[in-house]
Amino acid sequence: MRTFALFRREIQVGPRSPMLLWALLVPVLLTVLVRGVFGSLFQPQPRLAVVDEGNSVLVAQLEQLDGIDVTVLTSTDELMRKVEANDFDAGLVLQPGFDAAVQSGAQPTLQLFISGESLASNRIIVEIATLDLVRGIAGDQPPVDVLVVPLGDEGYDLVTRLLPMLMIYAVVIGGAFIPAMSLVQERENQTIDAVLATPATMDEMLTAKGLFGFVLAILTGVFTLFLNSAWGLHPWAMLVSLAVAGVMMAEIGLILGSVAKDSTMLFTLLKSAGLLIVFPVIFPIFPGLPQWIAWLGPTYYFLDPIFKIAIEGAGLANVWLPLTIGAVISVALVPVVHVLGRRLAARLAVTN
Repeated sequence: MRTFALFRREIQVGPRSPMLLWALLVPVLLTVLVRGVFGSLFQPQPRLAVVDEGNSVLVAQLEQLDGIDVTVLTSTDELMRKVEANDFDAGLVLQPGFDAAVQSGAQPTLQLFISGESLASNRIIVEIATLDLVRGIAGDQPPVDVLVVPLGDEGYDLVTRLLPMLMIYAVVIGGAFIPAMSLVQERENQTIDAVLATPATMDEMLTAKGLFGFVLAILTGVFTLFLNSAWGLHPWAMLVSLAVAGVMMAEIGLILGSVAKDSTMLFTLLKSAGLLIVFPVIFPIFPGLPQWIAWLGPTYYFLDPIFKIAIEGAGLANVWLPLTIGAVISVALVPVVHVLGRRLAARLAVTN
């Protein structure tokens, strides 16, 4: 019961800290940065805007094409403005009677606007696809039959491969940094002495702070996944993965908070431990690297399941092994937290 009373205290005191606001803002800022910058630099497919002034069948045929993102607009001025701003790689304006003119051999003008900032490859794709469909309206057979043969394993665009990076920052700040900083601030403000003067023990206090970090890690993780539309098809499998992440990060936070004597030392420890915590996210970003190296990082055992559930549609049956290893690591950290907590209590008793 004392643990839950201390947990309620964390809930009451936690929202007053600017660190909590930071924990919620970081996933939003990183998502905006990744999708705003990398999403436009590494656009996965050409973007084509179309204005149809004559009910052409070409629009429906373009919308059925794989590999081209087609958007129908109502105004030529809007199309030109958005193509100029690089919101689209190209813009196509179909004049009234375009289909009939093509079928009669009149060779009508095809207005195709190209963004000056678009990739050359995207321009070629749009131009070839449009001319091929126009040839079909005229009743001509295409001069060649294009056979597309994919070589190598299918990969993901950069924005997708950055999802583990977004997730690790979300759960580290919410699950590890907040409890660690809370524990250090309690020592700096000497409020920990008042808490331990009650019947509450150090283990109960650490459990309460760890529980608060666990809840924050899950909340910030869910928030980040929804921001990136990456919840996946199996919500229970995702929640289990987030639970493993929350427990592991809360324990790491308590370890760092117990060892650090002040805020300066805590930031130093976070920088040192950050490499071990964060380095598994490098391997989805650079799939050419030996992927087995990521297995050496404890966070791999919840990051990999989260990625597979969110992006590949995996279920719990597909990711149970790494999650089990992650759970074993979390169980192994429990005695470490307990020992460090007893040492911290002993140091406080000597100081007082």
